[in-house]
Amino acid sequence: MRIGSAAYLPSSAMAPQPLRGAVNGAASESSSSLRDPASSGELASSSETRAADARGAGASTTRQTRQQEQQDLQEIAELAARDREVRAHEQAHASVGAAYAGSPSYSFKRGPDGQSYAVGGEVGIDVSAVAGDPEATLRKMEVVQRAALAPADPSAQDRRVAAEAAAQAGQALVELAQMRREEAAEEAARKAEARAEADDASESSPPGASQDLGLYLQVARSDAPGPLLDIRA
Repeated sequence: MRIGSAAYLPSSAMAPQPLRGAVNGAASESSSSLRDPASSGELASSSETRAADARGAGASTTRQTRQQEQQDLQEIAELAARDREVRAHEQAHASVGAAYAGSPSYSFKRGPDGQSYAVGGEVGIDVSAVAGDPEATLRKMEVVQRAALAPADPSAQDRRVAAEAAAQAGQALVELAQMRREEAAEEAARKAEARAEADDASESSPPGASQDLGLYLQVARSDAPGPLLDIRA
């Protein structure tokens, strides 16, 4: 369809017909005078219809373009908001996790404007126990739990990590209690052994040793000078 172009008409179609006789010429002239207005009206109507169709098509195209632009702007706004949310979420994990958390990694989507927006992300967190040190494991799992639940809206995966850290902390508590019981038992055994050694030492000394020592003390006291008399007048 061509917009704004009029139909091409040969010039002979609008010219009067040549006279072939008096009667035929008059009839032909009358017929021509009756046909010409209808033909002109049909041409005008067809041209107006095409022009109206062209205007309608143009308006429809404009509406579609505007709708697409609005959809693109809305998608860009949503992607930008998602990008901010994802980055804040993962940065919260990394900041609180400190030495136990890795650097954030992201998955991206290209928007209608050609820019890449983060739409997903993750941070690796070490949830393993500290071998042979349940107290250190407890401290570590406390940090891991806080890191997993640090974002304002923890995901299901975040909650699973926090639950796993809580389980590790519970196991560490059991190990710590067992370790303390063993340490207390060892301390009690050392004290009992020390008392037994002291008892053995006292039993192994000669029975008259204490009596001889008492006699020696008595002799020493008898050799001491008596009280002095004051003979001054």
